[in-house]
Amino acid sequence: MAVGAGVGRVGLRRRAADLAHHHAPAGAGGFVPVRGSAADPGRPVAELMSRVFTINRRLRSVRRYVEILRVLARYGFGGVVQELHLDRLVERGVTLVSAGRLAPEFHREPRQVRLRKAMEELGATFIKLGQVLSTRPDLIPEEWANEFRNLQDDCPQMSFEVVQDCLRAEFPGRMDELFEWIDQKALAAGSMAQVHRARLRGGIDIVIKVLRPGVREQTEADMEILHALAEFAEEHFSNLGYSPTEVVNEFARELQKEVDLSHEGRATERLRGCFADDPGVVFPRVYWDATTRNVLALEEIKGTPLSRLDLNSISLEDRKALVANGANAVLRQCLEIGFFHADPHPGNLFALPGGRVAFIDCGMTAQLDERTAQRLADLVTGVVRGDVEQVLGVVAALADVEPLKLEDRTVRADVRDFVSHFVNTPLERLNMGQLLREFFQKLREHKIRCPGDLVLLIKALTTIESVGARLDPQFDMVAFARPYVERLVRRKYGYTAMKRRLASSLNQYVELVEDLPAQMRLVLTQLRRNRFAVNLEHRGLTRLTQTIEHASRNIAYSMIIAAMLVGSSILVLADRGSPNWGLYSLGVVGFLGAFTMSVLVLLFNRQRRE
Repeated sequence: MAVGAGVGRVGLRRRAADLAHHHAPAGAGGFVPVRGSAADPGRPVAELMSRVFTINRRLRSVRRYVEILRVLARYGFGGVVQELHLDRLVERGVTLVSAGRLAPEFHREPRQVRLRKAMEELGATFIKLGQVLSTRPDLIPEEWANEFRNLQDDCPQMSFEVVQDCLRAEFPGRMDELFEWIDQKALAAGSMAQVHRARLRGGIDIVIKVLRPGVREQTEADMEILHALAEFAEEHFSNLGYSPTEVVNEFARELQKEVDLSHEGRATERLRGCFADDPGVVFPRVYWDATTRNVLALEEIKGTPLSRLDLNSISLEDRKALVANGANAVLRQCLEIGFFHADPHPGNLFALPGGRVAFIDCGMTAQLDERTAQRLADLVTGVVRGDVEQVLGVVAALADVEPLKLEDRTVRADVRDFVSHFVNTPLERLNMGQLLREFFQKLREHKIRCPGDLVLLIKALTTIESVGARLDPQFDMVAFARPYVERLVRRKYGYTAMKRRLASSLNQYVELVEDLPAQMRLVLTQLRRNRFAVNLEHRGLTRLTQTIEHASRNIAYSMIIAAMLVGSSILVLADRGSPNWGLYSLGVVGFLGAFTMSVLVLLFNRQRRE
């Protein structure tokens, strides 16, 4: 994924100017003739073409940046853009937006609704960004997260000719050998890809997901811009409570998976393998012969999406079986396997005959490693025993938080209040979903950033709980979760787990004792040779240094101007009544020089602020 390198106001504005210097070969005037060499005649031409491609890509980024600013202005965010000087990141002196350009039809709509519509207009990258943020109420206000859940990923369908061209490019000369037929009408058309029913040679019914042409390049350009804006925000806003750059990096990793359809194929196949022994849970088979980065071929699930399921069309017994299979599948993924479908909403779950459930669209998945699972076990036991210090230790281990913040009285009081809601609750009656929701709600209140995978885990558990309650009014998530929570705690505190951790710790201590003499010898050698260095890195002082330098420069200019004014006044007064106009003229010239210098200093300061 491309990464933006611009920082602050320099951002994209400097890039176009830097390209000539950065990409020009050394030599007088920065130009050399294009000619081959004896070793590799085509190399200079290839280098030149590479540079031309890079310049074109940068210019496309600038055009896209201008488009983003104009869309934001049209939806009423021009004032914010100008206040942050984002409109000057592109070209100095060019005003791209104005605060009063809000379209009349949006005047009565809340800001979060307008931003959601702006994201939909800006396309795939920003739709996905909004969908990711909708799962992260620890980063944005809850009402904004709720609004972003309404983001519509529906787009105009690609023509069937475009789909055919994509398939021919992916399977040159093999398309007719692979597919018996492809339905010209799309099943679904999203901002990233389009889905069609098809049949492989041999009579196997499948669905194919085809990535939209150009979407990968578009997302790369958008990510460059988002990286530049994140670095700008990190430099100018230090009280956000989280790192915008880290958030964008996390989003970039997720987006990279979205534009590589083979990743969804691998995730689907992995989950299918995990549930191969469970007849009540189905994941579609992946047909790798017809799968690439841009095309995904999956077994067609012939069932009814839960979002369109008529509850009167199936028996209560089948509904209960459907809920049991779905809840057990999600709990097993989240709390045992550690790799889970992060978006099990009703549109991604299919009801099959006999109460079986099928999962589709495994593009959004998350992982819960063993260490994080152990921290969840610590959280559960700490809460049940009323151990506030243990819960604070879990916060320090899981969340992105400064240790000193956990010593704050308000933080400790809120954690104590959270623990009091669950203390002495038996494990068999502990509501894991409610516990995690309240835990992360406390973190959000103190601007403590939650790990993304854990937020997705809460989302998955909450979603399947609401789906189960809709299908079966008597559904009890606590009862289904009980054995999984008990096994989770046993994995951390059971005899076998304790023995395994003790053996691992002893092994690490033995390795430490073995390595200690060599490491001490290395340190002493470095000290003896005066090569022992301590590296210190200061952060946030650049702007302060620039401000001090600017103030010092202004003081120096002011003293020079004041001296010119005083000297000119003396010359004018000294020449009063004298027939010789030389000193008087010199004084007037001094006044004009002081005035000119004052104007130049004011213009320089204004240009610097812009």
